Amino acid sequence: MRDLTEIRWHGRGGQGVVTAGKLLAETAMAAGQYFQAFPDYGPERMGAPIRAYTRLSPRPITIHSQIENPDVVLVLDPTLLGTVPVTEGLKEDGILVVNTSMTPAEVRRVTGFNTGKVFTVDASHIAIEEMGRDITNTPMLGAFARATGLFDIQELSEQLRAWFGRRITQEMVEANIRALRRAAEEIQEG
Repeated sequence: MRDLTEIRWHGRGGQGVVTAGKLLAETAMAAGQYFQAFPDYGPERMGAPIRAYTRLSPRPITIHSQIENPDVVLVLDPTLLGTVPVTEGLKEDGILVVNTSMTPAEVRRVTGFNTGKVFTVDASHIAIEEMGRDITNTPMLGAFARATGLFDIQELSEQLRAWFGRRITQEMVEANIRALRRAAEEIQEG
């Protein structure tokens, strides 16, 4: 891991964007890393566009501001493409991961992000098949792990069990883990 990895999440209220950022931060903590995880939203309601941020580092983090130039951008809702500038500030060698049935080449055309790496995964389809709901945060964590190599699926699975084990049924915990694993396997790079 580099000294600092900055991640920006885009989604809509109710899709688990903030939870995904926190889960990633908890995984970093379990791995002995430093982290920051925080949302950026105001009085928006369910369905309104929101952003969340995560910083990861093997060293203490002294920056306390929004992330302007992320290394990684994750888009949980494909309807934001073309309406929200999701690639704004994304580093030229950055990584863009989008929940969509589009190909990475199609995402490049829509976003204009012609440098770095682009990954796509149909996290909505996976979430509906595995969990019965279009909540894409855990499949997108699997896609993140595969796209960046910062965490392995087993680390994230363990964190999901710890995080969700107190909140949802064991059956739903296992459904989330299946969704996480599937997204890591089905991700496309282009």
